[in-house]
Amino acid sequence: MATSPRLLQIFLSSSLISVFSTAAAACATPGCQLLSPCSGAEECAPGLYCGTCPASGKTRPSCTRGQATHSTDIVKNLPFNKYTWLVTHNSFSIVTEPSFTGAQRITFYNQEDSVTNQLRNGVRGLMLDMYDFEGDIWLCHSFQGQCYNFTAFEPAFNTLKEVEAFLTDSPTEIITIFIEDYVRAPKGLSRLFANADLMKYLYPLTEMPANGKDWPTITEMVEKNYRLLVFTSVASKEADEGIAYQWRYVLENEPGDPGIVPGSCPNRRESEPLNSRYASLFLQNYFTTIPVQNDACNEHSSGLTEMVNVCYKAAEKLMPNFLAVNFYMRSDGRGVFDILDRMNGLTLCGCPTVFACKCWICSLGAHLGYAKTSVQALLQIGQVIMEEPMLGMWNFQALFLEPNVSAFWRGTCFTLY
Repeated sequence: MATSPRLLQIFLSSSLISVFSTAAAACATPGCQLLSPCSGAEECAPGLYCGTCPASGKTRPSCTRGQATHSTDIVKNLPFNKYTWLVTHNSFSIVTEPSFTGAQRITFYNQEDSVTNQLRNGVRGLMLDMYDFEGDIWLCHSFQGQCYNFTAFEPAFNTLKEVEAFLTDSPTEIITIFIEDYVRAPKGLSRLFANADLMKYLYPLTEMPANGKDWPTITEMVEKNYRLLVFTSVASKEADEGIAYQWRYVLENEPGDPGIVPGSCPNRRESEPLNSRYASLFLQNYFTTIPVQNDACNEHSSGLTEMVNVCYKAAEKLMPNFLAVNFYMRSDGRGVFDILDRMNGLTLCGCPTVFACKCWICSLGAHLGYAKTSVQALLQIGQVIMEEPMLGMWNFQALFLEPNVSAFWRGTCFTLY
């Protein structure tokens, strides 16, 4: 029996009215949804934390997204280079990290929680600066290629063991490590990864696709246990240690302040042009040269969407596969996690959010035969629709991300007969 578009429109409207009538009441703790007022993390639903964003004028604490969506659970078995992954810039440079040298640290910080916690929250790319220091390889946030006791964080082995533990406990996950490499010790990196028991997961250099070809599917990589990609900034280590030279396989925009200039997305000097199709992986940097912890929430809430759009166009519609940020959890509510959902939605199924890839909801307007404005009116109850163009597309993001609507819509699909 055919479903009348008008009847379906009425059903959608009445459903939304019911949902928002429920949302009007105070949330029951624990279980407050996205953007609900809160006084502590224990009041917020899983995947959310209680945060503020004074930099954007939001001083009242509210439940804020703190975890990435597992897009590979929604759209499965596509090539690795079809997905977008969250990367933490200077993943090791953690505000609360104690000194391992006994010296007071004098450097910039870029993250707020442990690497283990970053991985649990959905981070799948780590940027690590590795140096020779005290007869070992350390993670340092330093300068002039030299690690000092006041710029050192910890032996790299410690962080790599966190990675090894996560990969062991999560047999379907894939992690990428980008090494800013100042290690001069012969075979230093390969020995380090072997000592951390990570070689069993390493993607072999000899099988990495070149010349812009697709990577294997997620399923194929997991089946072969090729679940750790490691890239170095030193080209000679491909021949010396079998570790991939980053810019042979990855396109990258400028890091730091040059990478966040509105309307501009230049390639990093070492990288081929973003529109060259020289490589099928694309790393977008979005962070300031000097990180400011309290400003990150505003940066992730206002300028990030625009810069993803700019870089997408600069790469001639190649979506970034890696999005690198400072203080990744900070936002005014949705932040980098929402941007990732929209990036993956567009790439994986042509939808404005990855949650819509489960069904036809992303193209509902087209199937019903209504114009864009009509569908917006249908979904405007309770400010469900938010007009914020992403890569030239209008979106239903609020169907999945607005307060108290998330649980209703994430399990809902509409099929027309």
